[in-house]
Amino acid sequence: MSTPADNHPGLTPAERGSTALRRLLAAKQTVFVPGCFNAMSAMVVERAGFPAVYMTGYGTSLGMLGLPDAGYATATEMQQNARWIANAVSIPVIADADNGYGNAVNVTRTIREYIQTGAAGVHLEDQVMPKRCGHVAGRMVVPRAEAVGKMRAAAAVRDANDRDFVLIARTDARGAVGGSLDEAIWRANALLDAGADLAFVEGPTSEAEVERVCREVKGPLFYNMTGVSPRYSLAQMNALGFAIAITANTLTRAAYMAMYDACIALRDEGPQAEITVMEAMRRHPLGDVHDLARFDRVKRIEEQFMPAEEMAKYEGTVGYKPGKGW
Repeated sequence: MSTPADNHPGLTPAERGSTALRRLLAAKQTVFVPGCFNAMSAMVVERAGFPAVYMTGYGTSLGMLGLPDAGYATATEMQQNARWIANAVSIPVIADADNGYGNAVNVTRTIREYIQTGAAGVHLEDQVMPKRCGHVAGRMVVPRAEAVGKMRAAAAVRDANDRDFVLIARTDARGAVGGSLDEAIWRANALLDAGADLAFVEGPTSEAEVERVCREVKGPLFYNMTGVSPRYSLAQMNALGFAIAITANTLTRAAYMAMYDACIALRDEGPQAEITVMEAMRRHPLGDVHDLARFDRVKRIEEQFMPAEEMAKYEGTVGYKPGKGW
């Protein structure tokens, strides 16, 4: 794959995200990625050197709507965020597709349109509508037959549109109303049989439960290291055999805490806080926002497709100059 700095948006041929994710999975080592909540945070993940990025549903709902992960975000809103993210980075994007936004009929459109966003794969859960965060009490799941049928529908769309697109079957049955770990393991295996590429048992509450999932689920596993679930080192996750592991909302939490702290500084210190921030940015690896935003790409496109005399504008005006700085 080309690097972010080398890409022209829409011009540079790149390996399809789904194919790149399949290649990462073929290495049989845990693909560990953080969750992003918008295009800019995904760009930061890429610049930090991660091989892929996860689009968090909670972060999307909170970041786009200012609402909790309780079924407020629509398919259109989730897919729009996935599209923005996938177009901002050259690493594979794994997206939250919630419960598919309906029954098996709705799922056919959901998966087709997620493929069209450029995402490399999605996880699809077995919760009822409206759903809620997998680490919040009060979750309910659909009947077994409905969950399996929805995954079969998702697999059919994958196979017809992009066979590399990665389908991750998430079951919330461990912590749902009337649920159990036994039920979650049964569902994980049934959903793998229905065509899922990976199984995702949400919300195991102890290392013993995690070890049982790893032992009894007969296929590659996805793990969400957040909420009530145990935390592991990368070496431990490799030993357990996880194919993909995420920390879904670490960046979301870090972002809103940092913004709050900056607001307090602006309130208490006034304009001096802006000077302090700018001084700190000069020492930071991502301190130049124009570099992160890739203004250099804009200039290269101008040089390639616009009249040569157009470039004189960079010498006759004041401000940041791509490739030269301030």
